[in-house]
Amino acid sequence: EVYYVLRRDQGAAEAETTLRDLRPRLSLDLPSEERVIQAARLKADHRFAYADAFAAATTMAHDALLLTGDPELSQPRVPWRVEDLRG
Repeated sequence: EVYYVLRRDQGAAEAETTLRDLRPRLSLDLPSEERVIQAARLKADHRFAYADAFAAATTMAHDALLLTGDPELSQPRVPWRVEDLRG
C-alpha cells in the first residue's frame, strides 16, 4: 500500500527508494493456509476487497492495531482493532 500510494503520488523513483529504506525495518509475514482461509471468511462476512481481508486477518493474527483510511476496514463492530486515519 505504501509503495502504491508513493508511486501514484510521487513517482516510481520515490516509491523504490522508500521501499528500499523500509525493507530492513520490516519483517515479512507470508500468509499461511490458515490466514488465507481467515481472509476469505472476513471477505465473505464483511464484503470488502481480498487485500483488505488479508490486512484484517494479519492484524488479528498479530493482535495488532490496523491503521487505515479505508472506510470498509473501519466499520463499526469489526473483530479487529482499527484506528481510522481519516480523522
